[in-house]
Amino acid sequence: MLFSLEIETLARLVIDDARERSLRIVTAESCTGGLVAGALCSIAGASDVFERGFVCYSNRAKQEQLGVAGDMIADLGAVSEPIVRMMAEGALENSHAHVAVAITGVAGPGGGTPLKPVGTVHFATARANQSVYHRHEFFELETRQEIQLASVQVALEMLRDRLR
Repeated sequence: MLFSLEIETLARLVIDDARERSLRIVTAESCTGGLVAGALCSIAGASDVFERGFVCYSNRAKQEQLGVAGDMIADLGAVSEPIVRMMAEGALENSHAHVAVAITGVAGPGGGTPLKPVGTVHFATARANQSVYHRHEFFELETRQEIQLASVQVALEMLRDRLR
């Protein structure tokens, strides 16, 4: 098993909810490096509803793949509410999905600043023709992997809420 039972269960519920509603999912991930997509794709039959995943680790990738404005990244930093909202919107616009989840954060162990310490993560979900929802978390966890896996869990929870 690649993921915890809790993450695997959440992923299965997301896939089932999307299938039940005939909705396709797209992910846009930075600090999780594709782990949300991996959790979803670990579920048999995910191809029924998982449209694609964007791993946009660099700022350039966020601009090229998702249409995030470079001047916004320069002004606000990649780990911010406006950027994660643009990532979610860009994922929808650059796919054939109905629902998107996006994540950007500082997983550590380095890279943190006083304003954005390690463990700072921003999430957003977008659904076609609806508002974008944002959530900010600060994970006080020991390791990069713990922060990433906690982020996967939050993203799946948000995605599940957005599918309903």
